Amino acid sequence: MINKRLLIKNLLAHNDESSFYDKKRQLNLHTKEGKGKFVKHICALSNSNPSNNSYIVVGVEDQDNAITGTDFYDDSRIQNLVNAYLENPPAIQYENVPFPSLAKDKVVGLVTIKPKQDPNTSYFKKAVYTIPAGAVFVRRGSNSIPAEMENVHDESFANADVVAQIENGSRNSIEHTLEGVMDFITNRHKDMTAKYKVFQELFIVCWAGNKKVVKGKTYFSRVDIELINEQVKLFYSALDEVSIDYTDDTFSITEYVALGLNDKTSYYPLEEVSINFRENGYYTIDTTLLFDPPQYNRKMMFHIYNSNVALLAKLEKGVPLSGSEQKDLRNLPSTLMICHLNGFTEAKRRLGEAKPLLKAYPDQEVYVSFKEAMRVLRKMKYDSVSDEDTTL
Repeated sequence: MINKRLLIKNLLAHNDESSFYDKKRQLNLHTKEGKGKFVKHICALSNSNPSNNSYIVVGVEDQDNAITGTDFYDDSRIQNLVNAYLENPPAIQYENVPFPSLAKDKVVGLVTIKPKQDPNTSYFKKAVYTIPAGAVFVRRGSNSIPAEMENVHDESFANADVVAQIENGSRNSIEHTLEGVMDFITNRHKDMTAKYKVFQELFIVCWAGNKKVVKGKTYFSRVDIELINEQVKLFYSALDEVSIDYTDDTFSITEYVALGLNDKTSYYPLEEVSINFRENGYYTIDTTLLFDPPQYNRKMMFHIYNSNVALLAKLEKGVPLSGSEQKDLRNLPSTLMICHLNGFTEAKRRLGEAKPLLKAYPDQEVYVSFKEAMRVLRKMKYDSVSDEDTTL
């Protein structure tokens, strides 16, 4: 098994960006420009590496390779984004890799673009930002450049041997695995209930969180779950609560979202992630969206929506907020999300535009609430590819 932390270090140590890997400080997938640039790099790396893995490392400074980290990104539907824009798309995987030097809520993102099963060239099947439909890209050194369809194979680079050497040098060991378990339990989560379980005598999953029992069912908040063998975070949330179930060969996480109007007193199941471990050393992850949003009286929602729009207007003008308004501001992201889910089509756009204001607000809980609301909306959005061009 490949230790993803070692793999990232070996990629960064290999050289600067190359024809088989790229590095980014962060991804920006909530705008058409960000989507276009991301998919362009996927297209170029796939076309230039048809027979080996290629990679994008997220959370690294471009100039000196300093590992600064990025937010945990739990969107398994990122494949849908690539499928929406590319013809003959490659299979991709996004993983969150923790590093000891980073805060608990920060990781390094690792995008793996897998070898193509389809020998045909990847190209844009529809336009996005400044990239026209039909555009083809390949990788030339550290740049993703346009190419002609018939010349793609002439531009392809033979990287299979080099990538294989890097991957083989990143294999896990018993020492790395044991150190990972001990670090997770005794260092990073010594203030929480932390557990581990071995699956199929090969895989070790560690999890930690604040435990509570409600009506006979156990829930965890501030949850961190990690597959130790590969140094990959499977789940991380500062707010949401989850239930955890497991058998001898499966590990399941059901995530709940606390929602309500001006409070968060009701819990709704959002998503179930089931990891199935096999005897042959492989595992699969199946994701099922469970979210059924609450519906409220239309007249009441109209009043609440206008109140939140007025609150944003005050924030934009720098008008001091009262104590009750400050409390409402903490709930504003989830409230506007509920408005959107109840048919107020402008609510999501207004929430997206409010990001700079909420991020700059002194109460950090406000921006955390914003990120959690956007994460839920993103899950729902990528579950339905037809909404792909809507800006979040």
